[in-house]
Order: sequence, then C-alpha cells, then structure tokens
Amino acid sequence: MDILLNVVDNKKINEKITISGSKSESNRLLILQNLFPELSIENLSDSDDSVHMQHALSTKDGVVNIGHAGTAMRFLTSYFAVKEGREVVLTGSERMQNRPIEILVNALKDLGATISYEDKVGYPPIRIKGSKITTDKVQINGNVSSQYISSMLLIASKLENGLEIELLGKITSVPYINMTLSLLNQLGIETNFEGNFIKVLPKKSVEKQTVVVESDWSSASYFYSIAALAEIGSEISLSAYKKESLQGDSCLAEIYQHFGVETIFGDNFITLKKVKETKKSTLEIDLKNAPDIAQTIVVTCFAENIACNLTGLHTLKIKETDRLVALNDELTNLGATISVTDKSLHLEISATINPNISIKTYNDHRMAMAFAPLALRVPIKILNAEVVTKSYQKFWDDMQQIGIKIDKV
Repeated sequence: MDILLNVVDNKKINEKITISGSKSESNRLLILQNLFPELSIENLSDSDDSVHMQHALSTKDGVVNIGHAGTAMRFLTSYFAVKEGREVVLTGSERMQNRPIEILVNALKDLGATISYEDKVGYPPIRIKGSKITTDKVQINGNVSSQYISSMLLIASKLENGLEIELLGKITSVPYINMTLSLLNQLGIETNFEGNFIKVLPKKSVEKQTVVVESDWSSASYFYSIAALAEIGSEISLSAYKKESLQGDSCLAEIYQHFGVETIFGDNFITLKKVKETKKSTLEIDLKNAPDIAQTIVVTCFAENIACNLTGLHTLKIKETDRLVALNDELTNLGATISVTDKSLHLEISATINPNISIKTYNDHRMAMAFAPLALRVPIKILNAEVVTKSYQKFWDDMQQIGIKIDKV
C-alpha cells in the first residue's frame, strides 16, 4: 500500500494520543515471562515484532520464522540455546538472513551452547540445540549491538552459576543494557554493572508480580517531530509515559528543546508544547545511546532548515536496512545536501524541499514514520506504508487524528 500525505490546513495542533507499550521492554519481558511464569505483563506492545515474539515462544514447531523482527532474532537465539531438549531452526525474512548474528553465536558457543548455521556462516537461519550451560564467564565486544548483550543477560539468571560478561572496548547503547538490568532487578534478580563487567546471579524462581510496560519513546519521536514543525502554541499529549524512564530514547525531551518543544510531564502522560521557534544553530549530537531516533531527528532538521551533525550511528548499518544509506538517498531526492560515513551523518542547511517525492521505505518501519511529519511542509508519498505495523499498528490512524490528510494511491 502506497499513500499520499498532504499538508494540513491548520498547523496549530491540539490532540491527545495513546501509544502502545514499548517494543523494547515488551520483548524483554516476554522472554523473562517464559523463563519465570510467575510474571504477568500489562500494556504489552501491539507491534508486529512483539506478535512474532509471542508466537515464537508459544509454538512447538521445529522451524521458527520471526520475519523482520531483529530483536526477536537476537533474544530467541539465547533463549532457545538454554531450552534443554528442544531443537529449532531460527530464521526470518530475506533481510533478516543478511543481518549478522555471528558475534552473539560465538559468545554463546563459548559458554557451551550448540548452534550451527544452516546456510551462510555468520547469518540466520541457525540451528539451535538447547542444552544445560554451566560456564559462567564470557567476553563480547562492547561496541556491537546492545541486543547481543541483552540477549545473554535475559537468560543469565537461569544458568546454574549465573553469568559474568566482560565487555571489550568501548560500550555502545548503555541505556538498553541498563533497561535489561532494571527489568531483571524488578523481578528480584541480583545484578552488578561496574566498569566493563556485568554480573547476573542465578535465580530459580521469582515472586508473583505484574509489570506495566511504559509506552514506546521511539514512537513518541514522530510526535516530537510534528510538534517541532507545528505552529507555536501547538500541543500533543501522549500516554503512557513517565519521567524516570528505562528507555534511552527518552532523551528526546532534552534534544527537542533545540526545536522549541517543551516536554511537560503529567501523571502517566507527557505533553509536547511548541513554545518558540527552532534554534538556527547546527545541531550536534552523539546518538550512540539512542540510534533509533536518528532518522526522526535528521528529517526534523531538514524540514526546519537547519544543519546537523549526528554521530554514534554505526549500528544503523545492520538494522532493517542500511539506514544511513537510505537516509542519504531519500533526503537527496527531497533536495537535501547530505553526506554519511559508516557511523555519522552530516546535513547542510537546505533552502527548499521538493514536493510530491515518493519515499522508499526499504521494509523499514522507521523510514516510513520518520518522513511522515514532512507533510506539515509539502505533499509527500510513502511507499509500502503498511511497514509501520512492525512497531506501531495505529500510526497512520494517529497521523490522521493529528490532522495530516492521507489518501491511498
């Protein structure tokens, strides 16, 4: 499905939106719930990724296909590695079969896991034979995807001797590691993260409890972008959010002050208020702890006619698509002057935005959603718009509620 987004007539916005639970929190909790049945979850994400995760955890099939769900691929690799007596082939979409998994597989094999490749070495599909793991120490590079590290942390307390992970070199995406550890702590699992060492103590069972998932901050980013582009005085309220968040993307509240957007924290919700014009100075940010909001930020900068230098983006190369190349290509078509490296993006001030450009989404939900706010400036076409369901089922409905006109083409 392709859609055409048209400029809203009245750019002063005043709306309330409810956003589904965080995909990142939900998928971690789903793994933990299967390891500790005493756990109940509320406000679970309705994303495709979380649906794939639930299916994978409940199926008895020998082949488990998780589609485009990268988080599920990483987390389930460790999960199935410790399911004694179970053998599965874990696979996914064509793109998933070209996303690397070798670093995680090697770390698990160092612990004693039995994992082999069905086709190309280093990539899914992988065959996993669940076994008892007693080794309690492993090393892994700290600058790889934090999902590899979280994957092992989620199963660590179920290992006979717990687990100590030594992170080699510089550590990337620390907030996501801390999110995992915080969820473990909520269940009463003891952890310690000092320097480059993370330790998780073994635990056979936890107390019966319910965890409420906070709404997804990555999904909130698109409304921050809309607020930045809207008229002064516009307000968008989003639920359910809290000031003390486990999610690294909550740094949006600070970053979008540059665009004149104030974040007001209420009781289980936030209000985004456009209070002044965007600063015209170049936006300089290191996003190593929140790479998923890079696309939203650069599109906001382009729409607001300011330059930006974004660094810490090396993990974007191995997402649903090579997001740096995709941003370079699509923004260039829109009239931007942009350059990218393998870990950074540099956008110059752009005088005009080309209207009626078709944006390719590359099977990447964030490409579709990040470019949608441009409809507050020019008509824009989004190709394969249904890709948003990967993380945000109601996205286009909520865009219409904001006032963006949407036509299927």
